[in-house]
Amino acid sequence: MNDWPDLFGFFLAGAMFSLVILGLGVAASLPLVDRWSKRWFIVLFSVLLVVVGVYFTDLLIYTHPELAEVERVVCFLEFLFTSVLMPMPTVYLLHCCGETLRKSALLRAVCALWCVFLSLLVASQFTGLMYTVTPDNDFLIGPGFAPALSLMVAILVLNVIGVFRRRNKLSKRTFTAFLVYLLPMTVSLAVHAIFINAFLIDLALVACAVSMFGFILSDQVARSIRQQREIAEQNRKIANQRAGLTVLQMRPHFIYNTMMSIYYLCEQDPKKAQQVTLDFTAYLRRNFTAVAGDEPIPFTEELEHTRAYLAVEQARFEDELIVTIDAPATRFRVPPLTLQPLVENAVKHGMNPDGGPLHISVFTKKTDSGARITVEDDGPGMEAADDGGPHIALGNIRQRLEMMCGGTLTITPRDGGGTVVTVTIPGNGK
Repeated sequence: MNDWPDLFGFFLAGAMFSLVILGLGVAASLPLVDRWSKRWFIVLFSVLLVVVGVYFTDLLIYTHPELAEVERVVCFLEFLFTSVLMPMPTVYLLHCCGETLRKSALLRAVCALWCVFLSLLVASQFTGLMYTVTPDNDFLIGPGFAPALSLMVAILVLNVIGVFRRRNKLSKRTFTAFLVYLLPMTVSLAVHAIFINAFLIDLALVACAVSMFGFILSDQVARSIRQQREIAEQNRKIANQRAGLTVLQMRPHFIYNTMMSIYYLCEQDPKKAQQVTLDFTAYLRRNFTAVAGDEPIPFTEELEHTRAYLAVEQARFEDELIVTIDAPATRFRVPPLTLQPLVENAVKHGMNPDGGPLHISVFTKKTDSGARITVEDDGPGMEAADDGGPHIALGNIRQRLEMMCGGTLTITPRDGGGTVVTVTIPGNGK
């Protein structure tokens, strides 16, 4: 019991036990593994846990002659649960390839070989066909030992062939995972049939199972990340489509009032009418250009769009709308239709015919983490939620900021009345 092979065996048994427990815990708790794979790996590691436990028991009792009957049971359980692990990759392979288990010729062949092995194993308990445990607790192989192990090797070989035939249906990592599990196991079983070293089988089982789990886990994590990116890209496209549809549904009153203002200015102030027409045309052109834009644009373009819009509104409201723009920081990018809708909402919610002039201020500032845009007004307050109107919803702007450049949008009350909208753009806004 104190010989170094025994100590080494106990050490490796403890290491295998730790690996199996770790794999079982990760398989049971990790949310990124799909439900079917999670259950399969839980069963796999549970069976491995039994195999390691039986092997550990064998280390404790194989030197005690009085425990020969217990050794006979331990040997039977070790062969039984080890054999259970042979058909399991077949089931997982068919699942990964989307094949029906009942119609699979591969699974039928594997199950047939496994049933023959089980028959030999059961028969050996009465005839010693595969092995015998003597009354002195010695393990002796029988004439059917090598043929029985050849059946398990054949199962693994069939699985290897099945993996190669289905390699086009498997991801690169999943294909590698199956080979990592099957090839070392095939070699270790073949060696076991010649040199009779059960420990080699148990060690290979644990090492290959953990390695396979690592490859499958990394593949599913990569797949999950890829799916999340695809979902984010889809959400970004949906947000852009919403913005585009909103542009196409511009406020009819705004267009009507602008055209009427131009109509009256044509007689009162033809030059101003020409300028308002140019400003309104620039506003429309940039609005429709933004419909096709799905990437951040230079802030200078968005600022010019906003100026064109404000020029039209100031022509309508004259002294009732006072605008201040102080934008020293412009070297960053924003999603199309970011600043202009914020200013438009400020005008819509801030104009009060019975009150005084509406003051709107636009500021930009370079910060340590990127850039900041601030839109302030001294109106009665702008609604922070989508009110169902045709203007671009602030929630849509916030969503596009987050997805396209990692920006944020916050809305706070202004001291003295009004609203402050702050947009932060990290980095350079790209």
